[in-house]
Amino acid sequence: MAARSTWKGYLKINLVSVPVKAYTANASGGGEVRLNQLHKDCNSRINYKKTCPIHGEVSGDAIVSGYEYSKGQYVIVDSDELDKLRTEDEKAININTFVSPNTIDPIYYSGKSYYLVPDGPVGQKPYSVILQAMVDEKKYGIATVVFHGKDQLVLIRPYGDLLTMEVLSYENQVTKPSAFAEEAPKTEVIPEELKLAKMLIGQSTAKKFDLSVYKDNYTEKLTQLVEAKIAGKEIVAPPSHEGPQVINLMEALKQSVAQSKKEGKPERVMEPSVPKREKAVRKRKSG
Repeated sequence: MAARSTWKGYLKINLVSVPVKAYTANASGGGEVRLNQLHKDCNSRINYKKTCPIHGEVSGDAIVSGYEYSKGQYVIVDSDELDKLRTEDEKAININTFVSPNTIDPIYYSGKSYYLVPDGPVGQKPYSVILQAMVDEKKYGIATVVFHGKDQLVLIRPYGDLLTMEVLSYENQVTKPSAFAEEAPKTEVIPEELKLAKMLIGQSTAKKFDLSVYKDNYTEKLTQLVEAKIAGKEIVAPPSHEGPQVINLMEALKQSVAQSKKEGKPERVMEPSVPKREKAVRKRKSG
């Protein structure tokens, strides 16, 4: 578990209030190889310092926030004053409505995910009741919360034995597909090409999906490159594998279908996994 929660407050549904803590679901680092910026002439690391034009470099605890109300004129706003602006409702994740899981298109997901866990024993029972009810009813919650200093729209959903909070983009923050209508106009679909495309999709579909089989190959190769350079080895590019030269869509589809048949059906399919709690619920209902 993460060493420290990123937020504390309440999960509220009407008059029901559950004390919760939020932990980021995104793993820190995730095995990423980070390259530093160096000075080309001496290989010294480039530093970024916070400086004042009058006093030079300043420490973090000497920095305050301010709003420029006219050129070069600021009004100082400290963190205590900002905290006083928050009402009790703003210290809570307020679920406004519930929707079916497929109601919100994934394009609205911002990629910021958090686990919500009960904050202390007093929240454990109501937390479990709400979680089980959402699993049984197959519903997600749409909520608003003041998070990281601004109003956020979030999706509350069950995941395994926990509730998660997904930060959503607002409607006006997502570019609509119509903006690209001129670049992707509708064209005639030839029945035979459509048939082959469906056949290719069918042959590329299996029964299980295991996310763990997908690896960050670029990071692995970058790690090997760094290790090779440290060892003083010569860097050799891997041989390229050129595919067949396809002259048109129909030919590409035919060759793809033939290749898929030759290789056999894969072991994976893009089907969502069902958390253990939901599987148990379905088993009880079917029984």
